[in-house]
Formats: sequence, C-alpha cells, structure tokens
Amino acid sequence: MSKAIHELTFEEALAELEHIVRALEGGGLPLEETMALYERGRALADRCQQLLQEAQLRVQLLERNESGAIHLTPFEG
Repeated sequence: MSKAIHELTFEEALAELEHIVRALEGGGLPLEETMALYERGRALADRCQQLLQEAQLRVQLLERNESGAIHLTPFEG
C-alpha cells in the first residue's frame, strides 16, 4: 500500500511521480486505473511544490533592519 501523500518526503514524492508519468506515457491501462494514477500524480506534484516552497522559506527570509534596509536572514521555524 502506498504511503499517504502528506507523509512523503520530497524525494519519495518525486520518485513516485516519475513512476506514474512513465506508466501513463506507456499507455494500455484501463480508464479507471489511468484516472486514479492521474489524480495521485496531481496530488504528488502538489506535495512536491509545497515542500519546495517550505524549503525556500526556511533558507531565507527578508527582513527590514532599524535603518530600513532590507536583508536576508536564515529562517528558523
């Protein structure tokens, strides 16, 4: 059984998404299975995007110092 999408790491989600893309490109699947794979693939793509956005926020955060200058600081969530 596949892990729940919200439990997957970026690497796991991307690997599964690549597998799904290959299966869909290969064709020959029944419509019901094709649709199920497509829906899971969309959810996996969304998960990858979410994790990338979270990583970007952790790497840097724009802040304004007392003089009004903007600088980047590490995000410590």
